Amino acid sequence: MPSPAEKYRPFPQVRLNGRRWPNRTIEKAPIWMSTDLRDGNQSLIEPMSIAAKLEFFEMLVATGFKEIEVGFPSASQTDFDFVRKLIDEKRIPDDVTIEVLVQSRRELIERTFEAVEGASRVIVHLYNAIAPSFRRIVFNQSKEEVKALAVEETRIIKECAAARPETHWIYQYSPETFSMTELVRARGVRCRGADVASDTRSQDDREPARDGRGRHA
Repeated sequence: MPSPAEKYRPFPQVRLNGRRWPNRTIEKAPIWMSTDLRDGNQSLIEPMSIAAKLEFFEMLVATGFKEIEVGFPSASQTDFDFVRKLIDEKRIPDDVTIEVLVQSRRELIERTFEAVEGASRVIVHLYNAIAPSFRRIVFNQSKEEVKALAVEETRIIKECAAARPETHWIYQYSPETFSMTELVRARGVRCRGADVASDTRSQDDREPARDGRGRHA
């Protein structure tokens, strides 16, 4: 079949007043991204070797993936060396974009950019946990401090990317554990990070209106 996506029928719309996305349907095939190679800090007992990763990468390319998460280069030397091998030996096709994952720490971000330096197109995916339990137990930080962390590390990514103009950079951010986070807080962190990335400030970053008793209106 020339276009396998055509064999699927769109799902029925869910009509809800005042909501836009439930009324939308997928009209073309989405971009599929493989995350199979990202085992830098998630398979420390028995991670894939560089040879195994290379074989897997070539299989993913042959399968037709155009976006491939190639690793967590700041988490292990194997992942770092594998990413460098792909770039130094020019094994990444021109129509394939690689992605790397990184936590919200300056030294890890700088290490990540060292790993992907020289690649044509790179997606840098930043994340930090924002749920109340992480704020209280892991980070011992306030809501604003956790938001400030995401904002500051986004600025660092912009600086690192600006120093390497030969690469086409794509920035992604995930508020990890967002499903366990207050809805307004999760949205505010995400929007503020996006604003910094695009040098704007959105309405969504502002706190919601409150009534006279201090409650959300």
